[in-house]
Amino acid sequence: MSKTFITKKIFISSDHAGYDLKNYLINQILKKKIKITDLGPFSKDSVDYPDFAKKLSKKITNINFGILVCGTGIGMSIMANRYRKVRASLVFNSKTAKLAREHNNANVLVLGSRVTNKKNALKITEIFFKTKFLKGRHLRRIKKFNNV
Repeated sequence: MSKTFITKKIFISSDHAGYDLKNYLINQILKKKIKITDLGPFSKDSVDYPDFAKKLSKKITNINFGILVCGTGIGMSIMANRYRKVRASLVFNSKTAKLAREHNNANVLVLGSRVTNKKNALKITEIFFKTKFLKGRHLRRIKKFNNV
């Protein structure tokens, strides 16, 4: 595992339920000198998670990454994975963070603010963004995503 983040640019978004965790992660990531772009929301007012998942998903290319946060992470995952260049993974612990990157080349980390505390979310985020895709047999599988 790399000691530094594998990217220098991250987009982040949430819904109202994920607002506090999103802001916490932004502050922690900025300390690491990583560019992070907040796509909203910018208050705790009720919003619809599909709108913010869409906003972030449209920004994802082959060279950047994203973080989505909602109450459970489930809705954001479903919506984000509708976009061709997105491989969003709902992650709950260090092991799934590492495997999402190594095996699935995930480029969007999805967290649930109601099921993941701040300390664990930060640890997950650090592991996700420090872990490289293993390629090999996994690359063959990832290429099949484009055939759906």
